[in-house]
Amino acid sequence: MKNNKTVFAVSSLLLVLCSGYLAAQAKQWDSILIATEGVYEPWNKTLPDGSFDGFEPEMAKVLCERMQAHCTLIAQDWDGLIPGLQAGKFDVVMDALAISEPRKQIIDFSRPYTKAPATFIAMDSSNISLHQGTLRLSGNAQQDASAVEDLRAKLKGKVIGIVSGTVYSKFIHEQFDAVATVREYKTPPETLMDLKSGRVDVVFEDMGFLAGEMALPTSSGVVLIGPAINGPIWGEGEAFGIRKGEPELKVKLDKAVASLIDDGTINRLSQKWFKHDFTPPSR
Repeated sequence: MKNNKTVFAVSSLLLVLCSGYLAAQAKQWDSILIATEGVYEPWNKTLPDGSFDGFEPEMAKVLCERMQAHCTLIAQDWDGLIPGLQAGKFDVVMDALAISEPRKQIIDFSRPYTKAPATFIAMDSSNISLHQGTLRLSGNAQQDASAVEDLRAKLKGKVIGIVSGTVYSKFIHEQFDAVATVREYKTPPETLMDLKSGRVDVVFEDMGFLAGEMALPTSSGVVLIGPAINGPIWGEGEAFGIRKGEPELKVKLDKAVASLIDDGTINRLSQKWFKHDFTPPSR
């Protein structure tokens, strides 16, 4: 009996010591390095002095104050965001990153801070007209095929510009490869450049980015040709990308994002930058 008590006492002591060690090892995340493109207006943009502005940088400033964390924003090309996160070059990705099942296999996400629809744009002189309004898609290519049949007919033979590696590129390839030429680009500004020069007929992008383009004097005849496409096809919404195995950071971000949604900060900032409310549905 005495030996059992001794074993129990030693085991209890080890548990206490291990708990204390794990608590000491838990990251406090009072300093966070955030990567963004800095070229995806109005989500994010780089100012002449090298600082960042736009919906996400302004949101991040409030968010980091809520988390009582010192946040540093750095620029990273789109195709290097997730690889850089996995390699530990930075802690968080903030770039209108849509939550998707393939991405969930390699990184974690915070709760979504926005949910933006997407649509087509063209030059006004092209006279391309698609039906307006909204179109809700499931994300199942076979189920959605009939819903986009009219779009395929009107875009037959056209050249569609899309940024590679996005949730939108999968949709465009699945639904339009058979009737149109799909041309991929590294960045949204490249798609717009080729649209204005006539190398592509239409571009497909999120309405947040497109709203910013429409507001610029340099839009030069670029028009929305609709419809606004949303629904489960784009997943839960846009969120912070986090490296696997960082639960403390996820909890901290989730709590801060929830507070920005609940007090209307997301609505206010999305109205300011997008002229629409992109607040995600309540959980």
